[in-house]
Amino acid sequence: FPLYILRNGIERTFFGVAEPESHYKIENFTKDFRTFINAKYNKTYTPEQILGYIYAVLHSPTYRSKYAEFLKIDFPRIPFTESAEIFERISDLGYNLAQLHLLNQLPQGGDYLSMGAYKGDDDNVVNKPVFSVYPPPHNHGGIGRLYINAKQYFDNVPETVYNFRIGGYQVLDKYLKDRKTRTLTIDEIENVENVVKVLAFTIEQMKQIDTLSKSWI
Repeated sequence: FPLYILRNGIERTFFGVAEPESHYKIENFTKDFRTFINAKYNKTYTPEQILGYIYAVLHSPTYRSKYAEFLKIDFPRIPFTESAEIFERISDLGYNLAQLHLLNQLPQGGDYLSMGAYKGDDDNVVNKPVFSVYPPPHNHGGIGRLYINAKQYFDNVPETVYNFRIGGYQVLDKYLKDRKTRTLTIDEIENVENVVKVLAFTIEQMKQIDTLSKSWI
């Protein structure tokens, strides 16, 4: 569902009236929902703030567990906290997470810098993706390598990141298997490196979201 809908300009241009500057966008919320949000918090939040809150709640492990069956067959309701302060904190976490998932920004500093670094010398052809945890004594909390062939791999990948699923699919495993027998481009290699960092950040962000939301979801 789009966050905004374009009005006027699109319709007029489509029907042959050249007024490309006349279009404007409106938020894609019903009047009833907007009235509900404004009254509940006695504030007028931007569509982006509301989207951030919803996006965060959908990434709450407690929410996903509690409504697991409904998520398979329907669209369960989004619970709204009674606290405007908590709403804003959760919204910030969710909007930041959305920007990372769009790769508009990347996690910075700390352990993220070395995560997913591509190493090895070969032809960059995906043979069979294999995840291998570092053997003792180098195994620190399930960190390992994600191989694309016998000689090349993405290094310093947490096992939790490799196992992370969206929509029933392991994100990294599916991405690489979809490119089996193909030569990875520089952009595709960089994309995997970035996704490793983003998924690691997502896992930590989900913990923060859950801490703020699990008491009332």
